[in-house]
Amino acid sequence: MNSILIIYTGGTIGMIQDEKTGSLKSFDFDSLLKEVPELKKINATIDSISFENPIDSSDMGPENWLEIAQIIFDNYNQHDGFVVLHGSDTMSYTASALSFILENLNKPVILTGSQLPIGSIRTDAKENLLTAIEIANTKINNIPTVPEVAVYFEYSLYRGNRSIKVSAEEFEAFKSPNYPLLAEAGVNLKFNKSVIHQTNGKDLFLNKKLDNHIATLKMFPGITQQQVNATLSIPNLRAVVLETFGAGNATTESWFINLIDEAIQKGIIVLNISQCIGGSVDLGKYATSSDFLRIGVINGKDMTFEAAVTKLMYLLGTNYSISQIKELLQQSLRGEITL
Repeated sequence: MNSILIIYTGGTIGMIQDEKTGSLKSFDFDSLLKEVPELKKINATIDSISFENPIDSSDMGPENWLEIAQIIFDNYNQHDGFVVLHGSDTMSYTASALSFILENLNKPVILTGSQLPIGSIRTDAKENLLTAIEIANTKINNIPTVPEVAVYFEYSLYRGNRSIKVSAEEFEAFKSPNYPLLAEAGVNLKFNKSVIHQTNGKDLFLNKKLDNHIATLKMFPGITQQQVNATLSIPNLRAVVLETFGAGNATTESWFINLIDEAIQKGIIVLNISQCIGGSVDLGKYATSSDFLRIGVINGKDMTFEAAVTKLMYLLGTNYSISQIKELLQQSLRGEITL
């Protein structure tokens, strides 16, 4: 019988309403079976670990990502799959980060949550939780069906570092604009095997250092020289995620190109991704992005913002040189980019 570990970090899925005050509070996760008795029907041993102080996902940061990764690493040989219960607001950031932190992952790590608390009458929490566990528990010929970090929400399984949250109100809160679904949950679980990572048989390695000395610069019509200069002048800045228009375009004002060029000459990495939900950066396709090619802006292609931020944190935390990091940013390390 397989063994699944549930890791509760916080978020709406683990909330119940206080009968006296009416406010939402975290419940003792040991009482999970009382809220979801259907868990007894799953053909697996289910254990759980809860953060000592469950946190809202808006408070999640690199230290919390490393805590989740450490729990998985410490329990890796004792369990066949992992389900991380997490607030939905920053779930895609955590999923992306875990994909880079957990190198040579050969078991399922499925993140899920809910839009309504698990104790609510119309909650989406039960279905999300039960199906996430079932996915983590599924094997074919004793090999995990989804040996990667993924997000499950409202009948759809997404590659973690390809997912984005698109709605604060709909149950279907996530999308994966540039990559197919890994699985769909209907009457049966339908896995899209051709787009799921394959196991490589290597030992799991934990990348324990993340460097968050990065900034983001989102282009908009009317952006000023002072605004751009302020961002690029942040002390100890090592990298910038440049969110551009369309296929990677930005203003061609000389002051803007010069500021970006000066930053790159100082050793600051500038990674260009599109503000568009779908599609890819294509530097040089239009004249408005040709200067980026000349000065050494890195093409982020179709990476999500979440993947771009966390990939930079991961790479900056390694001992790689700037030139090596620039090369790796343009490679698919965990399936986060289309080549």
